[in-house]
Amino acid sequence: MTSVNFQDLGKIDYKEAWEYQEKLFTEAIQCKIQKRKGETDESTRNYLLFCEHPHVYTLGKSGNESHLLAQGDELSSLGAAYYKINRGGDITYHGPGQLVAYPIFDLEYFFTDIHKYMRYLEEAVIRTIADYGVIGGRQEGFTGVWIEPETPKARKICAMGVKSSRWVTMHGIGFNVNTDLSYFSHIVPCGIQDKSVTSLELELNKPVELQGVKERLKYYLAQQFGYEYV
Repeated sequence: MTSVNFQDLGKIDYKEAWEYQEKLFTEAIQCKIQKRKGETDESTRNYLLFCEHPHVYTLGKSGNESHLLAQGDELSSLGAAYYKINRGGDITYHGPGQLVAYPIFDLEYFFTDIHKYMRYLEEAVIRTIADYGVIGGRQEGFTGVWIEPETPKARKICAMGVKSSRWVTMHGIGFNVNTDLSYFSHIVPCGIQDKSVTSLELELNKPVELQGVKERLKYYLAQQFGYEYV
């Protein structure tokens, strides 16, 4: 069975976590290149990183900068950083109370299909929130996990954006658990004009213990992809 190294980074600056992801991602790609050339017998390592970030807005490479509504002094007053990054997708927010998961997976251990990979990530979140009695689903034409999709009340509880090269992935999911949703009012979330965002706390009308959510998501990701943790 494929193994995955799990690391909970706790509360960590976005840039620091991004640089750490890049390090693991680059090491995996270099390992694959060397192996193809017969220069090493080593195999790539898979990682799953969990963390929380201080307030930050990130814009994917296909995103529109006008979707960041707060600029200059307003951004400073929010205490939020802003980065243009190398994942797919548009703009999103990360902050305290949001569970961020970064799988650095070599998909050649699983399947070489990015669309399927995204659906598996979504499914793990759908199963996690189901344990809390919240029914999630997918919205036609959009990534992520939604509550009451395909209705006028559709709202997003989990955003996703990934990068891949040589079937190695990085970036991942932002899952709103106890997130301060007011920060989303300063962006057009994921570039979608007419949809709202939600959190597990809002859906249940009470704060949720984050550690329990972490344990469930960690379990369902392993179940979905069929790996074990080391």
